[in-house]
Amino acid sequence: MIALIVAHFALAACAGPLVHRLGRRAFVVLATPPAAATVWALTRWNTAASGGADTWSWQWIPDYGVAVDLRLDALSELMVLLAAGVGALVLLYCASYFTDDTPQLGRFAGNLLAFAGAMLALVLADDLITLYVFWELTTVFSYLLIGHGSEHRHSRRSALQALVVTTLGGLAMLVGFLILGHAAGTYRISAIVADPPEATLAVSVAVVLVLCGALSKSAIWPFSMWLPNAMAAPTPVSAYLHAAAMVKAGVYLVARLAPAFADVPVWKPVVLVLGGATMLLGGWRALRLNDLKLVLAYGTVSQLGFLTLLAGTGNRNAALAAVAMILGHALFKAPLFLVTGIVDHATGTRDLRRLSGVGRSLPYVAAVAVLAAASMAALPPLLGFAAKEAAFEALLHGTTAERWALAVVVAGSALTTAYTLRFVWGAFARKPGLPDTPVHGVGWAFLAPPALLAVLGLVLGPGVGWTDRLLGAYADTFPADPHPYHLALWHGLGTALLLSALAWAAGAVLFLGRTHVTRISRRIAWPTADSVFGHLLLGQERLALQVTGFIQRGSLSVYLATTLLVMLAGQLAVLVVDTPWDGAVRPRLWDNPLQGAVAALTCAAALLCLTVRRRMKAVVLAGLTGYGAALLFVVQGAPDLALTQFCVETVSMIVFVLVLRRMPVHFQETVSTWRRAARIPVALASAATVGVGLWVAAAARTAQPAGAAMVEEVADHGLKDVVATILVDLRAWDTMGESAVLAAAAIGVTSLIYLHRRSEGTMAQEELQGRTAWSLSAQHSARLPQGDDVAPERSWLAAGSTLAPEHRSIVFEVVARLLFHPILVLSVYLLFCAESLPGGGFVAGLVAGLAMITRYLAGGRFELAEAAPLQPGLFTGLGLFISTGVGLLGLVDGTVLHAFTYHGHLPVFGDYHLSTSVLFDFGVYLLVLGVVLDIVRALGAKVDRQIERAAGVLAPEGGPEAGGSPR
Repeated sequence: MIALIVAHFALAACAGPLVHRLGRRAFVVLATPPAAATVWALTRWNTAASGGADTWSWQWIPDYGVAVDLRLDALSELMVLLAAGVGALVLLYCASYFTDDTPQLGRFAGNLLAFAGAMLALVLADDLITLYVFWELTTVFSYLLIGHGSEHRHSRRSALQALVVTTLGGLAMLVGFLILGHAAGTYRISAIVADPPEATLAVSVAVVLVLCGALSKSAIWPFSMWLPNAMAAPTPVSAYLHAAAMVKAGVYLVARLAPAFADVPVWKPVVLVLGGATMLLGGWRALRLNDLKLVLAYGTVSQLGFLTLLAGTGNRNAALAAVAMILGHALFKAPLFLVTGIVDHATGTRDLRRLSGVGRSLPYVAAVAVLAAASMAALPPLLGFAAKEAAFEALLHGTTAERWALAVVVAGSALTTAYTLRFVWGAFARKPGLPDTPVHGVGWAFLAPPALLAVLGLVLGPGVGWTDRLLGAYADTFPADPHPYHLALWHGLGTALLLSALAWAAGAVLFLGRTHVTRISRRIAWPTADSVFGHLLLGQERLALQVTGFIQRGSLSVYLATTLLVMLAGQLAVLVVDTPWDGAVRPRLWDNPLQGAVAALTCAAALLCLTVRRRMKAVVLAGLTGYGAALLFVVQGAPDLALTQFCVETVSMIVFVLVLRRMPVHFQETVSTWRRAARIPVALASAATVGVGLWVAAAARTAQPAGAAMVEEVADHGLKDVVATILVDLRAWDTMGESAVLAAAAIGVTSLIYLHRRSEGTMAQEELQGRTAWSLSAQHSARLPQGDDVAPERSWLAAGSTLAPEHRSIVFEVVARLLFHPILVLSVYLLFCAESLPGGGFVAGLVAGLAMITRYLAGGRFELAEAAPLQPGLFTGLGLFISTGVGLLGLVDGTVLHAFTYHGHLPVFGDYHLSTSVLFDFGVYLLVLGVVLDIVRALGAKVDRQIERAAGVLAPEGGPEAGGSPR
């Protein structure tokens, strides 16, 4: 099973090169996976028909009981044959439908085959989460297929509409799946159907949500509007997705869950009412349309309502009729769509008002269409007739609600007969006063796929009994019926046949009076669902604009206050309702009185932030709160956290200072007195709420802390530093994800600052400017008094002379020169000692970044370029590459991020060991260093250049300075 699914996606990935090399003949190659799936399903026919099943399972998320479970039983067997068999024929049809120079043909072919793979996996899924994943994959691929002609606005809109409707339904269905899985204690579909949960209120809500997903996928009213608009897709897409595959997914889900939930009170009213309404509305709308594909599209909507009604009825005979009709519908609707594509291809139009005499020009095409249409109108001896008779018989002997549903079905069948006659007449008949439409010939390869499907519908009419074992195996999952129905072409004269004759007669009358019917239909037509959808989208856009204009005032303080108030209200509501302090053990105020003193000073610094108006003072006070938190870590005995906090706070303060150079000294926001007075209580209340929440969380502990177990686990590996080991070994996935987020954030920040794309020549330009600045510095020195007793000025830094004299500090330069290399050595030490002492790649990277910042602060941007001549992105990318590579290296052992340790001996240094966790940490080290360099260059060097350019010192083009000092 899994090999067939993977084969679909693997070959779909190769569709582009195949089409490039073979042209449209590549579709023949791409048809092999669904053809193989069809053959495989046929080999499992006896097993499924006997009530057995083939299963395959792989534990996906074992801790949560989520697995990729596949199961082939009777219902899945039928759906696999339809999804794979029709899919293979549609792909073969594409080889004749398209030309070698069709735009984006490779992408279309890959999407179509990938959709077939997703549909195959969907009907085989035996796990709710697995089913949802492939359910959404079919949505995505159908969006791509419907929007294939993206150059047309209608195609883009139709694709978006299908995506929005089916995705919203899918999200509702996911919530229902989660509720059902929780109520049943398992997500295994076969287990839920065999032993459904008790019909509580939660289960009823879950059933409604699941039905929302199923009905939206199968275009049941009020979700019908997307299917007719999806006819903007190429005809093979319509034949496959909208006749035999995707729209059947909703019906399939209803049929799959009906044995378990048909007795839930909300099930039958939703399924019977909406299914019947859809059958009538779709059929009535089809009577007044002139596009052949739209006639079939609304006919499909009508038939899907009929299928949903049957599948959800919940008794054995109706279920048998439902699966028979699913098979019959695929075998007549898919060839009708394919024939429509042939007519369009041969005549250049699908407008039945312009078509005349096509049946005489294309007799074989007309014969195939008539054969499929006869099955759609349920004429004997075709499969459609046998399935419709089974449906009438099942509803006739059902409950009162089912007999009302039978009346709706008979009326809908009359509409089906009418629009079937309209389709055949419009496509192939010779119309008075209209000249014959010119056509070109059709090859046998073009006609073979629809002909084969139509012939199957003819053969399986008398031979419907051959399918009775398989379809009956599914029907037998329902409670036994005292009078079990068996599929056969002829059951003698009876009420069901009389109702069929009544439907045929009424349909013929509607067709003969088509002019009056069309006039009446247009006169009493309701607003189309498509226009309602458009108005809803327009209203939503206007509402969003109004809400955005009301909320997005451009004030950061308002946004922050709103966020804090929402958090405050939510937390207070939880605390008041749950009263979690009842019975809670109060934690100690402190473990050491020094903690209280540090906390009081930290709170004082935080309170002072509320009243300051100078930006720099606010930054310093905010930094003091961070240093206070670091001191609390020190007092508590967490040197790793303290070291990291100190480094982060230092780098943050420097970054703030760099930014503040381009901002006013005072806060410029004009705040009214009452708003200023309201800020303090909001801030204090928010802080108090967070503090109480932490206090309650600490008091609510019932289990023993995990610290002792972690220490023991780390010691078993010969290590001592628990925190570093957790970050690079036990929780390395988190560290890897956080590293990627850090890199993305840094790239985003610097991208907002740089107004142009960075190029590899940036450093070369800076070096050129540096040399120019050197020469300018020489001019400064030339203006000094000259004499034999004047010694040349000594520069402690490589580019120190590029600073103007008033901006230089010799003491700072000397200190930077003396500290730069020791700080780098310290960073390396912190990197390699992390297994036994405080340190690690993150803090070591910050320390190395501080060394670079020291050079920048002492010597300016040219000094930074001398200290770090490589692009920051190189460090960031290399760090991510090393960390990811080390993580994947563990796959040698079968486990991602599995740690290895190598022990060795060096002549001078003695014994040593090297572990992959150190290499992982080294990647983090490089990534953090790259992020710091990127931010400093963006907020420091870039701002320097802007200041110089604004002062007229630097040429606008970034070339040599016009004169004077760069600073």
